[in-house]
Amino acid sequence: MARKDRSHLEDDEEIIYVSKSELKRDMDELKDIGSRLMDMKPAMLDKLPLEDRLRRALDESKRITSYNARKRHLGFIGKLMKEQDIEPIKTFLASLDSSSEEYNRRFHQLERWRDRLIGEGQTALTEYLEKYPEAEHQHIRQLVRNAQKEAKEGKPPATSRKLFKYLRELDGI
Repeated sequence: MARKDRSHLEDDEEIIYVSKSELKRDMDELKDIGSRLMDMKPAMLDKLPLEDRLRRALDESKRITSYNARKRHLGFIGKLMKEQDIEPIKTFLASLDSSSEEYNRRFHQLERWRDRLIGEGQTALTEYLEKYPEAEHQHIRQLVRNAQKEAKEGKPPATSRKLFKYLRELDGI
């Protein structure tokens, strides 16, 4: 058996050997992420920093209905994801996964905002609108006012739920 000539390598360079099993695990992880991206709506994909080829492949996957063709296309998406920085994508997917720590943190933060908006009124509302300027000022004011009125009268918190739902929409959960 012939030996490989490694005389061109410097002493400082370290050769990193990666097992075939590890390569397969990495590819399976990329395919899993790709599968989750394939199922996402285009509006959600717009929030991610995706390369053009990957985005076009994900858009094209919506038209593929055959099981085998989808499976082949998923392999192609996994191959494209090798060239993509996947850490922001993993973080985004974790924020959407209800079992993740990031999702729970954001969910509890929104609950605190809802409680502050109802309890503190205008001061919390001003602070919220500064932090989230894309919120519809009039709509959120009306929801807060109605939720305060419901709480004062001891009615079921229907408007409070609507307020929370609106806060979730703004946050993207």
